[in-house]
Amino acid sequence: MKYSELKKEKWFRFLSNKYVLVFLLFIIWMFFFDTNNWFIHDELDSDINAIEENIDHYKEEIKQDKKFLEKMKDSTELEKFAREKYYLKRENEDIYIIEHEDSIK
Repeated sequence: MKYSELKKEKWFRFLSNKYVLVFLLFIIWMFFFDTNNWFIHDELDSDINAIEENIDHYKEEIKQDKKFLEKMKDSTELEKFAREKYYLKRENEDIYIIEHEDSIK
């Protein structure tokens, strides 16, 4: 196909328009070569989503900790927790820790 015949084609005339060429170059530049290109924006969006998931996770943990602290205000619950977690005991009291074979590593 000769250049003169190609110039008559509708799509060629449209793409050879200087405004269309400048616009296409601008789009290509913004998507691939700019410092704030599409790939960087995509990466930043995924980082934002991960941080928002962390926020939700930590809010849930804060709720659980608040429930635990409210529960620990009761002296009997506090004593129960200290006995189970830290093996604390009263005077003249013996504590026996029983471990099963399958729980020992």
